[in-house]
Amino acid sequence: MSVHDFSANLLDGTPQPMSAYRGKVLLVVNVASNCGLTPQYAGLEALYQRFKDKGVVVLGFPSNQFLQEPGDAAEIGQFCTRNYGVTFPIFAKIDVNGSETHPLFAHLKAQQPGFLGIDTIKWNFTKFLVDWDGVVCRRYAPTDTPEAIEPDVAELLRERDTTTQPTPPTS
Repeated sequence: MSVHDFSANLLDGTPQPMSAYRGKVLLVVNVASNCGLTPQYAGLEALYQRFKDKGVVVLGFPSNQFLQEPGDAAEIGQFCTRNYGVTFPIFAKIDVNGSETHPLFAHLKAQQPGFLGIDTIKWNFTKFLVDWDGVVCRRYAPTDTPEAIEPDVAELLRERDTTTQPTPPTS
């Protein structure tokens, strides 16, 4: 299985297959509006703006499991736009842990367990880097900033460029 085998609802309720992002590098993040790490929205948006034309998409998944995303879809959307100018896709609120864990996050956690192999999401702004084939490459702690992750994103883009370049003919 790959990330592309899953689907999730966008903030407005529209179903979005992850296969729509095939060929893109993804940074999947569980987000929240009332968290001490919420200012990371600015860095996530900056990373998205810097690399979106090269095939990178940030995907934000609000969760209230840490009691820091109490708003409804309209409030979440307004908050993200008004405070951080977010233009990357934001999805409907989901669970990232427990019996109601969204299947996408169950897959992400299974592919890249956290510290000591524990698959639980420990806090808001846990991030997963996914390659263009839907393979989960790396998991980042909530405190790992988008700026700190940027070199890994750039490296993944370089790897893609070297694997998709035709080999020059030999004489």
